[in-house]
Amino acid sequence: MELATSVVDRAREGEGMEVYVTRGTETEVRAYEGAIESLTSADSSGVGIRVVLGNQVGFAYAGSLDPAVIDATLADARDNARYATPDADVVLAAPDGIAGVDLDLWDERVASTPMDEKIALAIDLERATRAADPRVRQVSSADYSDGRVEVALASTAGIRSTARRTSAFVSVDAIAGEGADTQTGTGFSVGRAPGDLNPEEAMVDAVLRSTRLLGAQKARSGRCTVVFDPRVVSTVLSVVAAALSGEAVVKGRSFFAGRIGESVAHGAVTLVDDPTDVRAYSASSHDGEGLACRRNVLISDGMLRMFVFDTVSARRAKTTSTGSAVRGGYAGTPTAGCRAIVLAPGSKGPEEILATVGDGLYVQSVTGIHSGVNPVSGDFSVGAEGLMIRGGHLAEPVREVTVASTLQRMLQAVVEIGSDLQWLPGLAAGQTLAIADMQLSGD
Repeated sequence: MELATSVVDRAREGEGMEVYVTRGTETEVRAYEGAIESLTSADSSGVGIRVVLGNQVGFAYAGSLDPAVIDATLADARDNARYATPDADVVLAAPDGIAGVDLDLWDERVASTPMDEKIALAIDLERATRAADPRVRQVSSADYSDGRVEVALASTAGIRSTARRTSAFVSVDAIAGEGADTQTGTGFSVGRAPGDLNPEEAMVDAVLRSTRLLGAQKARSGRCTVVFDPRVVSTVLSVVAAALSGEAVVKGRSFFAGRIGESVAHGAVTLVDDPTDVRAYSASSHDGEGLACRRNVLISDGMLRMFVFDTVSARRAKTTSTGSAVRGGYAGTPTAGCRAIVLAPGSKGPEEILATVGDGLYVQSVTGIHSGVNPVSGDFSVGAEGLMIRGGHLAEPVREVTVASTLQRMLQAVVEIGSDLQWLPGLAAGQTLAIADMQLSGD
């Protein structure tokens, strides 16, 4: 903060300035066949500077906090502002009177845990996965990673904010086989520190996901109820979140545009973006412009209530920021987006949902989500693999099938929302979700 403020204090008369400073450390360990395949431990730091001259904004960044580099970055930002295309809506965020929530997202164990213990987590996970089931032929990778990041932001508009968080992660990819057939499954565990991780859970999940797909065939085409695995639901909700961005709405790139106050989902659907929930992997006390993060209810009882905005998109929409600016570190500028999407859980667990569905398809993974799902039109068509549901139980495995609908229809066709809420890496949590009347394309 001292560094960020010292740069802001150099602003000239009539010049707006925002300075974003970050530093962090990262460790990555990969194990293969009982030994270390790779190990990386790195420190990083950087600064991003925005300069506003009238209605023109210039941005520059550098991956160093050296005083001479910061001087050059500031000069570049000023030059870029002079040649920028004028935009009357480009202004810096100003304090809005909402205080940041005090979140404890920092765990000293990330730094204090010896490297030998971190290495052992990856090696032991790889060894345990190979020995867990005779059908596991290979473990393509077993990884441990952690990180610490600290951020300070200061501006001539009066913003002063700091945030910091730690994270830790283990994952493993198991390759199972029977005869000529092979299948891959991934398992992982996340937390704020190494001591929060559950490698056994990651191992069990990877082995289950790979072995239960052995012998998978194409399914018969038709319409059916589809039950999505929590990980898939997290991915789908991330696409829905993109359509709830005020930036997308004001540019006409969202299928939700113009529908505030309308019923856009089944009445059981309540969708919230809450970065102040410490369980969220991407939780934060402040957004990418230094405003306090807050709980935003986007869809309530199926009704579309609001979009998320940063300062610029809010001005274009003639509203106010929702404390929802996101940015890709010091090298990015703010834009509107969600951080911690959560679908309010229902009352039934996965087995109860399968029993309720009776017959259908259980999808444990999808492919082509970025090319097959369109947040502008809502079109949804993805490759899938999983298991058929027969008589309320998981049955034969299937692969090389496609499930299709539109996001608009899927939100209205929700049958059951699971109680098994899982906090996953990325911007959305997940749980088991059943959606009726989807097109299944196979044989």
